[in-house]
Amino acid sequence: MRQKRIAILALLLAIIIISCSTVAITGRKQLNLIPDATILSMSFQQYDQFVNENKLSTDKQKTALIKKVGINIQGAVEKYFAEKKLSGRLKNFEWEFNLVESDQINAWCMPGGKVVFYTGILPICQDETGVAVVMGHEVAHAIAEHGSERMSQVLLTQLGGMALDKALEDEPELTRALALTAFGAGTQLGILLPYSRLHESEADRLGLIFMAMAGYDPGAAVNFWERMAEQKGGQAPPEFLSTHPSDENRIKDLKNLLPEAMQYYNK
Repeated sequence: MRQKRIAILALLLAIIIISCSTVAITGRKQLNLIPDATILSMSFQQYDQFVNENKLSTDKQKTALIKKVGINIQGAVEKYFAEKKLSGRLKNFEWEFNLVESDQINAWCMPGGKVVFYTGILPICQDETGVAVVMGHEVAHAIAEHGSERMSQVLLTQLGGMALDKALEDEPELTRALALTAFGAGTQLGILLPYSRLHESEADRLGLIFMAMAGYDPGAAVNFWERMAEQKGGQAPPEFLSTHPSDENRIKDLKNLLPEAMQYYNK
């Protein structure tokens, strides 16, 4: 039995080593067990289903604003990757930007550049630059392949290392929930929460750079998160129970990241 456990652990370790990839800009090593074709297929299917089942905003001006900022951030991302000779990593992206009627204060970006904003977040954004803060952050999750990384973590921790195709076949409902978790829904306490906070902090950094490259003042991110903290009225859970950094820590970290982002803004 002991030898069998050692063999399983060795196999998992080998899988982890082989399956490591690197996040653009930050250089962080990440676990990625899922092929791009698989994650993008799941993402596009989930996105189309969501858009079909939810009401898109009929406000042409606000919808145009989301699309304008989205295209600007997309251009910045593509420029960065072209300069680094990494354009191939974006070749299967199918960018799309939609505004959904909902009081929820939220926005997200699925793998492959599929973005949704809820109308409820626009008052906190206030203007085009505020939208760019959120857009840069959410797009950064997709660029950093956080969805693939989170699904890989769950496959190892929750499904015992089960291959995704086997999970899709044997546990379709669980796998769908897994996809929603990876693409921005909640998760559970335990191993995954620290990774999720890491993803948020990494997306903050990348988001500042992308918005700066798109011509938006990254300093506006501090103002946005101050407004977000005020809106929540101190009702956020303790940081160790949350998938996001505390507002205080996030704002402090953003201020520390501004000098790097300003280098891109001042070019």
